Amino acid sequence: MKKIIGTLGIAFLGGIIALLGYKTLVEEPQVIVEKQTEPTIETVKANYTPTVVNATSTPTDFTEAADKTVHAVVHVKNTSIRTQQNPWAELFYGSGSGTRKYEQVGTGSGVIISPDGYIVTNNHVIEGANDIEITLNNQKKLKATLIGADENNDIALLKVEADFELPNLPFGNSDYVNVGEWVLAVGNPYNLTSTVTAGIVSAKGRDLTGNKNIDAFIQTDAAVNPGNSGGALVNTRGELIGINTAISSRTGSFIGYSFAVPSNIAKKVVDDLLEFGSVQEAILGINIDVEATDIAGVKIKAVSDESGAKKAGLKEGDIITKINNVKITKFSDLKGQLTAKRPGEFVNVTVDRDGEELVKAVRLTKLVELPISKVLQTEFEDITKEDKRKFKINAGAKIKRTQNLAFKQFEVGEGYILTEVNGKKITSAKEAVNILDKTYGSGKTLYLVMISPSGQLERFRY
Repeated sequence: MKKIIGTLGIAFLGGIIALLGYKTLVEEPQVIVEKQTEPTIETVKANYTPTVVNATSTPTDFTEAADKTVHAVVHVKNTSIRTQQNPWAELFYGSGSGTRKYEQVGTGSGVIISPDGYIVTNNHVIEGANDIEITLNNQKKLKATLIGADENNDIALLKVEADFELPNLPFGNSDYVNVGEWVLAVGNPYNLTSTVTAGIVSAKGRDLTGNKNIDAFIQTDAAVNPGNSGGALVNTRGELIGINTAISSRTGSFIGYSFAVPSNIAKKVVDDLLEFGSVQEAILGINIDVEATDIAGVKIKAVSDESGAKKAGLKEGDIITKINNVKITKFSDLKGQLTAKRPGEFVNVTVDRDGEELVKAVRLTKLVELPISKVLQTEFEDITKEDKRKFKINAGAKIKRTQNLAFKQFEVGEGYILTEVNGKKITSAKEAVNILDKTYGSGKTLYLVMISPSGQLERFRY
């Protein structure tokens, strides 16, 4: 028994010695290195984009813009001579005794646009004036001369002479004005000089019924009252972006909305008045489908022959969605863009043609006022080269539109070409109108020779 225990003890001791020898002589020491690693984060795309609010993107302090503007906005006083008739005085005291002349004074605002004294205002502020006087912000008074006016866009240009440079406002680009943007209206309501009100742009391209051809107002909620007409609408940088023109009111005073002619239109009118003495209206050469009101854009109903639109490849049914980079959603947007352009300029017209987007470079042409025969209530235009080839004629006057009941009764209308009046050959639309009105106005019968759109020669006695 002792022998067995001894043998086991020797074996156990031998194992310990062998293990210690292996650790010391054979096995390499292990080195443990601690290493810190960044945790791996798995990113997942969110299904929304958070809105970042930058509170400093738009200044709420308008003192700098106001200071730039008030010195460039003037008070405009117009004096006109009116005549009043008293029929009772004429009856009892003789001819001329009932006539009385008196002065009528109107007021408004204007904006100095150049250091040498050019001032832009509204046409209705100075219309019919015999004398115009402007008052600067420092109360200095100067006589003004009317350079020109455009009734359709309600813009007039004045000039004053001064022996010093006048404070003035630079034109801004009204195409870049955004709905919701802060604006200031500066003018002289109720003869209160240099009044500044603030608001935001409420809408663009606003079409107001009854305001003639102005179809692209900037609408704001800045307070505008009588006397503000012709004043400045400026952005927070003090740039002129509009000429305050109208208010929406049943009382004659501000009740929430005001309207301004965009600066791009005002500047174009001013440039035309200075260079040509009248406004040069630019057109694409298309007719609009006014019944297509359920689309985002303006649908082309017809393209005029020899127009810029025709040459550029625009077609009936195309839907205009942009002019250059400006979005077009309704006719007033299109009208506003064209009113700010000149004949001869090129514009990039983006159209939707059966779902395909196309861009056409169109050279704008000048709108020509067509002669209208008052006695026949008919508008004529000169015939085209195509008309001459088609009907084998050298001259004539083509009916553009007519309200004449007799013509309508015999189905005479658009496309008919007038070639003779009482045996005299017609060479142009203007000549046709002159002969028709002069002859029929003298009581004489009109003998007309016309060519129908189908080429038939027809004769009429009127």
